[in-house]
Amino acid sequence: MSNLPPENPADRPLELAQADPAEPGSLMLAPAEGVTREVVAPLVVAAPRVIVEPPGPSAWERLGEEILTWFKTLASAAVYATLIVTFICQVARVEGHSMSPTLENDDRLIVNKLIYRLSVPQRDDIVMLYYPVNPDKSFVKRVIAKENDTVRIVDGKVYVNGEAREDVFVPPTYRSHEDHPSITVKQGYYFVMGDHRNNSSDSREWGEVPRKYIIGKVQLRWWPLSTARIFY
Repeated sequence: MSNLPPENPADRPLELAQADPAEPGSLMLAPAEGVTREVVAPLVVAAPRVIVEPPGPSAWERLGEEILTWFKTLASAAVYATLIVTFICQVARVEGHSMSPTLENDDRLIVNKLIYRLSVPQRDDIVMLYYPVNPDKSFVKRVIAKENDTVRIVDGKVYVNGEAREDVFVPPTYRSHEDHPSITVKQGYYFVMGDHRNNSSDSREWGEVPRKYIIGKVQLRWWPLSTARIFY
């Protein structure tokens, strides 16, 4: 006969039991047989959930996005370049020798197009202009006289409003010796000439230039680098 005390049902170990038959994989601790549920709090252990992320873009989709980004960048650059060339400045190349020795054939220039939106051309400005006889062509010349000025040329010497111009930038071998009758420059027009006076087609030949044909002021010669210069 055993002398062990009778077993207390509360001391029996807990057993794992299914918490909810409708939810497989969920477990809880259940009391062993003979133990009332009031003495043990159920512990529910849920099965781990797996989070599946949506798949990323494919290689072709990434390539398409990259091409679209490059296209937007190039389009923006084209718009900015168009605005700059239209309203601010323009690169030009000298063709010929009519502005020698100030400018030589194949010199590269920066033409300031904004300045004459804010002011008007002045005497001695070197300007880029549309050829009045054929506006599809453009020339580079020097402003000699502006609207309402009188211009007269005697033996190649230029007089503006009765005063002889010094024109120190014209070497003696580049001077001309023709005469030109006195004229008064019309309102809104300019009288222009090349510095190579005996090798220039200019206002002596095809008349004054309307203001609307003046594209801008030559501001910089940037090539060749050895003769780079700012024109004021």
